[in-house]
Amino acid sequence: MQHVHALALVVPDYDEAIAYYAGTLGFDLIEDTDQGNGKRWVMVAPPGATETRILLARAVNPRQVASIGNQTGGRVFLFLHTDDFDRDHARLSAAGVQFEEAPRDEPYGKVAVFRDPYGNRWDLLQLDPA
Repeated sequence: MQHVHALALVVPDYDEAIAYYAGTLGFDLIEDTDQGNGKRWVMVAPPGATETRILLARAVNPRQVASIGNQTGGRVFLFLHTDDFDRDHARLSAAGVQFEEAPRDEPYGKVAVFRDPYGNRWDLLQLDPA
C-alpha cells in the first residue's frame, strides 16, 4: 500500500506561514524541527488528517522565491476537503480568508476557491455522497 505522505509548499518565511496555516486556517502544527543553518522541518495538516501533510519549505534561492504562490501556473493547487462546507466557509471567511468567488454547487459537490497569502489557489470542497 502507498499514499502521498507530504507535499512541499514553498513559502517566504516559516513563522509567517505557520501563523497562516495553523492560525488562520486552523491546521495542526505537526512538527517544527530546527535543522540548523536557518532550515526547519515544518509540517502542518488539516485537523483530523491522518495521512497527507504539507511541508512548509522556506525559499532559499531566486528560483524558489519566484515559485512562491505559483507552483501550478495559476491553477487550483490544493483541495481542502470538509465534511461541513457551510461551517468551514463561515469560519474561514470570519478569519479573513479571501475567497475568489461565492460558494457554488457542482455535480460533485459544493466548492469555493480561495487564495492563501502567497497566491496559491485552494478549493474548499465538500463532496456529495456517491
